[in-house]
Amino acid sequence: MAIPATVALNAYARAAGMGGGAAAPQAGAAKEAMGGSFGDFLEKAINETVDTGKTSERQMAATAGSKDGSLVDVVTAVAEAETTLQTVVAVRDKVIAAYQDIMKMPI
Repeated sequence: MAIPATVALNAYARAAGMGGGAAAPQAGAAKEAMGGSFGDFLEKAINETVDTGKTSERQMAATAGSKDGSLVDVVTAVAEAETTLQTVVAVRDKVIAAYQDIMKMPI
């Protein structure tokens, strides 16, 4: 299934906005530029992922309930949720791989 360009652009814009908008902050100012700790960044990313899923579910419910829901809106919302989930899985895989690499290091 091909992902529409608008969905990819929206996902990219959300991901770019999560970093606080700073391009290459200095090492000492990284925490201030990102607006908090890594935990805060991760929490914000997870909350946005959940919000994307909820939006998709609301669109599907509106269309199924024959309210003023558009099928195009449903497909777009589902594609955004799918893209977000794929991003989360990719990040999870990278974190696990990094952890495994660290555990393989000799002490």
